[in-house]
Amino acid sequence: MKRASFIVIGITDHPAPWFPPEVLDIIRQGKIFSGGRRHHEIVAPLLPADAEWIDITIPLDNVFEQYRAFATQVIIFASGDPLFFGFANTIRREMPDAELLVYPAFNSLQLLAHRLLLPYHDMRIVSLTGRPWPQFDRALIERTEKIGILTDREHTPTAIAQRMLEYGYNNYIMNIGEHLGNPQLETVSTCSLEEAAKKDFSTPNCLILTTPLPRREGLGVGLLGMGLPDSAFALLDGREKMITKMPIRLLTLQALDLGHRHTLWDIGACTGSVSIEARLLFPHLQVEAFEIRPECETIIQENMHHFGAPGINIHIGDFLTSHLSPLTSPDAVFIGGHGGHLKEIMQKVLTVLAPNGIIVMNSVKAPRVITDSHQLWDEACRELGLRQDPPLYIQLNDHHPITILKCRR
Repeated sequence: MKRASFIVIGITDHPAPWFPPEVLDIIRQGKIFSGGRRHHEIVAPLLPADAEWIDITIPLDNVFEQYRAFATQVIIFASGDPLFFGFANTIRREMPDAELLVYPAFNSLQLLAHRLLLPYHDMRIVSLTGRPWPQFDRALIERTEKIGILTDREHTPTAIAQRMLEYGYNNYIMNIGEHLGNPQLETVSTCSLEEAAKKDFSTPNCLILTTPLPRREGLGVGLLGMGLPDSAFALLDGREKMITKMPIRLLTLQALDLGHRHTLWDIGACTGSVSIEARLLFPHLQVEAFEIRPECETIIQENMHHFGAPGINIHIGDFLTSHLSPLTSPDAVFIGGHGGHLKEIMQKVLTVLAPNGIIVMNSVKAPRVITDSHQLWDEACRELGLRQDPPLYIQLNDHHPITILKCRR
């Protein structure tokens, strides 16, 4: 059976595109063409009279069924560089055995950088086109100085500016390119985040964030340090005992081995201090915070905004009755509170814990307590067949001694 063959030609939004002679010869000899409707409008005058066109529309399964049906050469027009978050990557994923030849054009972020006379070799690229926020949040937390962003109709420059201001990342300038490559419609503008948050922008667009200013003090730690001050957190009913103290927090994160983990579940998050410290020190993490008290949701959100820690997912309600199947399986779990149901919580965690996952809990040795949490932990680990790591004992000032406990399958 003959292998499918694709030639992917990159174009901009220019209504009269220029192609080198080699590409023009390919177009003249072609039979089956494909691309978006906007691409069809641009290249229609160049196509042979008997050309057949396949619109690239959602769902893509239907498009690839048509490609397979032809089992011959298809010439595809795609925006910019087809290997830069582009359609050539989709072909390689869906039809890995197909022959592929690419003729790239400048991608939109390159065009914007050229218009701004801005060197872009050190620019970090984030695509929000059909993608959620985590990679963008990570770039902010890591204090990236130059960020190029591909947008869509949900993740607009306006929505991006609003999210940045919400979490205190107000030290960036936004450069926006609209309809890049189209001489009649192209617009390039530079504005503050406050200005961008109130404006509407036409599509398609992309943007480059630059930061000439230091981030305002007191927010977050990023990669520059560790240890958020306990006094800066909003507390539950003003109770200082309801927060994991900073030195204990850092030792807990070390026990969770978060540099090698992907998803952290913080069960009994309360003020969110562990989740927030983890999010800022390990921005690659997906963090899920569980808390039974409804009033803590506002407190966690307030602390997330104060410290500049976007992207923590908050789940309010009893963990034991929570529906966990839609969530990504954790490979690190911290149990900050159990309400006397430690074994039941650990048992439920084991139904979703990744094969190499670990569970960590801090046990406080308080006087006049008959059954402390360390004893409950030992019993639960024994009954559930979990292997314990050596515990770590620590005492801060006049506080009760704390034991950091860790186990795995």
